[in-house]
Amino acid sequence: MIKRILIICIGNICRSPMAEGLMKKALPDLEISSAGLGALVGNPADQNAILLMSEKGIDITAHRARQLESWMVATADLVLVMDTEQKDHLVMQYPLYRGKTYLLNEVEKYDIADPYRQGLDAFREAAELIEQGVHAWAMRIKAVAEKTSRQAGNSFNQ
Repeated sequence: MIKRILIICIGNICRSPMAEGLMKKALPDLEISSAGLGALVGNPADQNAILLMSEKGIDITAHRARQLESWMVATADLVLVMDTEQKDHLVMQYPLYRGKTYLLNEVEKYDIADPYRQGLDAFREAAELIEQGVHAWAMRIKAVAEKTSRQAGNSFNQ
């Protein structure tokens, strides 16, 4: 059962904070966090990310970038990354956790480009792709949780 999700990008100020906010809204009962492979440690989310999330009723103003550490990967049940390069890096650095590391857009297998310093249009495009990935994962996680719950209920009745 998935209880902890870790979302990773490079700087942890653009893509992963948006994905974290969207995932928290979609799956409020789970522990969702984010980190960066080369985090701009202590920096807030980019203003464009804050703006786009506020348009969706999500407040990420309290977010502060943090560097990925091995314990974060070890304790997560699911690790989501923005692109194949990040996935390859994580799998190489943490080979034991290969089976729980996926692209945010795993189903369609496409990367989400980094909008850092590229303006609002690039952020909108990234946010749209992030939202699609979050939706797909949230639906999948909810379906598995419901199936597990039904099976547990059936075993009680037998």
